[in-house]
Amino acid sequence: MQSHGNGETRAGEQSGLDPASALLATQSPAALATLLGTLHPALGERVEAVLWSAHWPQRLAARPVGALSEAAATRAVREISARRAGGRPDPRFALLCDDRAADVGMLILREPLPPDPTLGGLLAQAGTRMAELLERERLQESVTQLEDAERLQRALYAIADMAGSDFDMPDLLRGLHRIVSDLMYAENFYIALYEEEQDSLRFVYFADTVDTLGPSLVEPVPMAAIERGLTWYLVRDGRPLMGTTEQLQQQVSGPLALHGADSVDWLGVPMLREGHVIGALVVQSYLEGTRYTHADMSLLAFVAEHVLTALERKRSQEELEQRVAERTRELATANTELSREVAERERGERLQAALYQIAALAGSDESAETFYRHVHEIVGSLIDAENFFIALLSDDGERVSFPYGVDRTPTDWRERPFGHGFTEYVIRTGRTQLIDRDGKAMLLDAGEVDAQRVADSVLWLGAPMLDFDRPIGVVAVQSYARTPTYDERDVELLTYVSYQIAASLQRRRAAEALKEANARLEERVELRTRELREQIAQRELIEAQLKHQVMHDALTGLPNRVYLRDRIERAIAQVRRDPARNFALLYIDVDRFKQINDSLGHLAGDHVLKEVSRRLESVVRDPDVVARLSGDEFAVLLESVDLPETATKVAQRIIALQETPIEFGDHLLQCSASIGVAIGDRRYHSVDTILRDADIALYRAKQHGRNRFVLFDDHLHRAAMEDLALEQELRAEDDRHAFVPWFQPLVRLEDASVAGYEALLRWQHPQRGVLAPADFLQVAEDSGLIEQIDWQVFRHACDGARQLLLPGQFVAINVTQRLLRLRDFDIRLLKLLDDSGLPRTALRIEVTEDALFGDPESVAAILRRLRAAGVETVLDDFGTGTSALGSVHAFPLRMVKIDREVIAQLDRGVSHRGRATVGAVLALTQALGMDAVAEGVETDTQRAFLSRMGCRYGQGHLFGRAQPLAFWLQRR
Repeated sequence: MQSHGNGETRAGEQSGLDPASALLATQSPAALATLLGTLHPALGERVEAVLWSAHWPQRLAARPVGALSEAAATRAVREISARRAGGRPDPRFALLCDDRAADVGMLILREPLPPDPTLGGLLAQAGTRMAELLERERLQESVTQLEDAERLQRALYAIADMAGSDFDMPDLLRGLHRIVSDLMYAENFYIALYEEEQDSLRFVYFADTVDTLGPSLVEPVPMAAIERGLTWYLVRDGRPLMGTTEQLQQQVSGPLALHGADSVDWLGVPMLREGHVIGALVVQSYLEGTRYTHADMSLLAFVAEHVLTALERKRSQEELEQRVAERTRELATANTELSREVAERERGERLQAALYQIAALAGSDESAETFYRHVHEIVGSLIDAENFFIALLSDDGERVSFPYGVDRTPTDWRERPFGHGFTEYVIRTGRTQLIDRDGKAMLLDAGEVDAQRVADSVLWLGAPMLDFDRPIGVVAVQSYARTPTYDERDVELLTYVSYQIAASLQRRRAAEALKEANARLEERVELRTRELREQIAQRELIEAQLKHQVMHDALTGLPNRVYLRDRIERAIAQVRRDPARNFALLYIDVDRFKQINDSLGHLAGDHVLKEVSRRLESVVRDPDVVARLSGDEFAVLLESVDLPETATKVAQRIIALQETPIEFGDHLLQCSASIGVAIGDRRYHSVDTILRDADIALYRAKQHGRNRFVLFDDHLHRAAMEDLALEQELRAEDDRHAFVPWFQPLVRLEDASVAGYEALLRWQHPQRGVLAPADFLQVAEDSGLIEQIDWQVFRHACDGARQLLLPGQFVAINVTQRLLRLRDFDIRLLKLLDDSGLPRTALRIEVTEDALFGDPESVAAILRRLRAAGVETVLDDFGTGTSALGSVHAFPLRMVKIDREVIAQLDRGVSHRGRATVGAVLALTQALGMDAVAEGVETDTQRAFLSRMGCRYGQGHLFGRAQPLAFWLQRR
């Protein structure tokens, strides 16, 4: 702004008013801001911008329009905050007004204003007028909002009124269109309802100035037909959409496909109910100057909820009216049917009463004549029975008698042979017959009846009395005049009556038969009672035998696991009641029973088990229990054990008894037993717990060399927990390089040159470091993980040997008995060897005596196939097993390793035994063409002696300890 002379004079010249009047004449904050620059020269030179807001600090406005930069706005907001907090004002800002709530007016200055009373007064007047204009602007906004709210409220009232009106659905939809049009531009408008089960849209209303055809208002439109369209996205995404086609493309969750006419602006909202899309409400504009705002979107979304409620109410009302109409028709039909049923029920009640009366007659003591007369009276109450008779067929079916008959014409009621009258015709057909004169003529022509045997009646009605399906007689009425007549209802009625009469007659006959039957039944009951007593006694005997079989072992006759668990539960309960009482459980395993069973057969095994059972029973006394748990496992429950010494004495006696050989044929079988002992006290609350502890003790006894007992204590429990933790660590180990081979050299004793290496298992534990097999091998074998570990180590050993071995050298891997049981072990090993690239002749496998003799024939076959493929076998730890020296010739062995315990004796005082053993082994291997290897060579004395004896190879710490592959690669 630039000043041209006195600002007041110029303002007066321009408007004809003085400055104060000119300020009062302004009607908006923008007009006042424009006027300020012309009121005083200082203002024109220094004012950079005029800033104001009726909703501070939102909705800031400024003059000139381009002067409201983000930096200027931030500075102004910060200045107001500082002044309100009592801070020092910035002279670059001149405050016009601040009501500390919403209204703020301010000048942003290029430089501070000079001290001028006239200027100060002018700014004060401008601030007062600015505050008035801002307040009036806010009031006008409030009035506009109230008018919009009132218009919306009237629209919602109108929607609610229409929902409850008598308008049909088309009128209601047109009314909704008019209401929405009052709120916004809605000349193009449609409503669609989503049918989730059919995944389709039903367009209930559609109005469009361009797309005059539109979708069908009758048939639903499958969602697939409008896939990726705007309405499709409304339903699938459940979010409002608004804008031009380009803007809508940015709002939808996928590619957009246009269906129908392309609009200038489009606004659609989903109609939701409890988070589920029920339909869509859409307006659109084809006019360039007509656009929708976010306020329109919010308004349409709000209105959509009420439109949906109105549609649902109207639809529910129409469905209710339809159901009422259908129900009215059903009630009318039901009323007609009910009237008919009432008449039928009344007739049925009369029939039922008559049937009850006839049934009651069956139990009376009246004579037959009285019975028939009462029956006649009852039938006469239902139909015309002036002429009535009852005929009975003899048991042989040859004659017909008439025990009762009433007729207005003379009738011969004497018994007669079965012939061709109406009565006999009904009996022959077994059906009720209504015969008029025409029917009579037809029967005469057909020869069914004889004219001499039939009455001269106009109508004759007879029904068979049936005993199940066999006719026993006939009840009949007849008329000699044309009135009254009989119809199908009378046929049906007399049929029912005949059933009841037949039943009553049968009851009378059955009463007599019943007396005779009761007498015979009493005789049969007495006879049957005696038979049942005998059967019950036999069944109780069988049940006792079955119970014994369920609770006892079939082979030994001892109680089984089920019986033992029951007795242990009782013992635990007694200890809980009386803590001073104790009991003991001995868990017993017959050592090397499998070897006896496999070598001599199951008959020998069964003989051993029976003898062991007998010996165990001889050790205990009542109420102690000996039980066979499974296979070669037994248990002894000792009750009322005061001290552990009692249990240990029993265990010692059991071990001592097993020392006596068991005779089987020509064999003397030497057996031993391993025993785990657990003392039952207040610590035990379950059978499984004490069985587990006794089993742990048994396991330790077998670990320590068998033929002994171990008493369970806390140390064993901790050891078992440690083994369990170690097993879990083994199972959790997922590092394929955790289990690796370390290599120990096998040397020629004459010059200590390396002939080969033995690959020894090591576990690179993530916390405990490198572990030797003694630390985890037993747990791995017991858990079944050893096979997986072995194959992993074999693979690493072959890979390492390919780098380590020199020409002519070999690597030996240790193969367990478990692997040799695999029928395809040799195939898998050769495939692994070929995959690694190591020559087959460079690999040897080491096996123990136990592995060889577990299944000798199968193992020998595998070893022969491996030798044929180039892989030789080494017998490990020879000299510690039970096999004879000459028994190894049956296997294709290349080397025999003399056990380290034998080699260790060479330095002791009793070395002559070790020397004899070494000499025998060397002689055997030389005779069989094998090489001998001394294990555990640790001193020069041992090496020198072995060399003199003719042993060519040695292995031990004297030549090198087991080391990782990298160690030997560095030394090579």
